[in-house]
Amino acid sequence: MKYEIAQNELRRRPRTWLVTGAAGFIGSHLVEKLLMLDQRVVALDNLSTGRRANIAQIQPSVSAEQWKCLYFIEGDICCLNDCRQACTNVDYVLHQASLGSIPRSIADPLLIHNNNVNGFINLVIAARDLNVKRFVYASSSAVYGDSLMLPKMETNVGKPLSPYAATKLIDEIYAGVFNRCYGLPIIGLRYFNVFGPRQDPSGTYAAVIPKWIAAILEAKEVIIYGDGETSRDFCYIANVVQANLLAAVMDSQGPTDYAYNISVGERTSLNELHYLIQTELKARIPTLQIASPRYQEFRIGDARHSQANIDNAKATLGYLPSHTIIQGLRETIDWYIRNRI
Repeated sequence: MKYEIAQNELRRRPRTWLVTGAAGFIGSHLVEKLLMLDQRVVALDNLSTGRRANIAQIQPSVSAEQWKCLYFIEGDICCLNDCRQACTNVDYVLHQASLGSIPRSIADPLLIHNNNVNGFINLVIAARDLNVKRFVYASSSAVYGDSLMLPKMETNVGKPLSPYAATKLIDEIYAGVFNRCYGLPIIGLRYFNVFGPRQDPSGTYAAVIPKWIAAILEAKEVIIYGDGETSRDFCYIANVVQANLLAAVMDSQGPTDYAYNISVGERTSLNELHYLIQTELKARIPTLQIASPRYQEFRIGDARHSQANIDNAKATLGYLPSHTIIQGLRETIDWYIRNRI
């Protein structure tokens, strides 16, 4: 498996990595994996949505020597000087810092644009000027917008349905420009509904899986927007970590200006998701009382269906998802039960 080969090569010859959004959900998992592979990691986060607790939870899973290889910078990608400091002497950038949530972007498009677009440009400028070997960034399945094609193919992007989607599409455009104008090797990863341990279940803009798990554990009502037949391609965090590492160290003969779909290639409706979550929770806590979900109106900006075609990621990156949705849910639910707040 190409992923195993890549990990062995990294252990043999450690590199220096910058992970932005390092105190967030995805970023902290990347930091953890890199430290476990004996890499040197610069972690950048302004802690606006990330949490120091996510970084602290990494420490028990790594050795004392590995932990010493982590350098945390409390800084902001919206500040070019912070980006330059973070990119100094770095081999690879894994850019995860972003403000997500379609509803949040509709409520405050300027905030989303400033972070997701202006911050992105700051970071690619710093990476260009400091000779970073490769820049890997988080894009989103939201770029497919109103396209009805299933499964989603990288070459068939629709019209964005939200400011958040627009920012991710703009980032992809700028990535291509920086590759063509400055020769910066830059790879995008279009994530499809990532979930897993450490994902924040609280707040207005929490993702559906952690929010529902927390609600059911607390005997609260689960809300489903629409009729529940809206479907998504849910992707466990370990799959995303794999894709980032493979994209960073991919063969130099592969394209260095491309955005790959990263998910599992399967579709699960919200009704099916609710059934899976309640079944897994009930199996672990038989006394748990679970109410029927309450349905509300569809939300503005939400695509009806989403499913990834991952053939290009498989062929070029060597990406092979390690977890299906049910495997990922089991690990995620076990974590939330152990870490109930």
